[in-house]
Amino acid sequence: MDAKTQAKYEARARIIKAMAHPSRLFIVDELSRRGERCVCELTDLIGSDMSTVSRHLSILKEAGIIEDEKRGSQVYYTLRMQCVLDFFECVESVMASNVKDRMKLLR
Repeated sequence: MDAKTQAKYEARARIIKAMAHPSRLFIVDELSRRGERCVCELTDLIGSDMSTVSRHLSILKEAGIIEDEKRGSQVYYTLRMQCVLDFFECVESVMASNVKDRMKLLR
């Protein structure tokens, strides 16, 4: 693999890795369904401390998946790239297929 191809796959891996945590998947899903949220709302929903949720948000922002806007003392987050929802649909399809395969083994 040449350097350009390697860099492309490394960039893809960084984006996928940014979503590879249940809390971060929840944040993306929450922002897609309900729109913008502040850190305090997400902290309450996730049930983690604010510093942990802020770190998750930072990882998603660094990957370019979400964006933020500061208003007064609050920071609001929105989903920047709606296309990640297509990835979620793909994951759900794989999960459903895996269940079907397992069910076939039980018959």
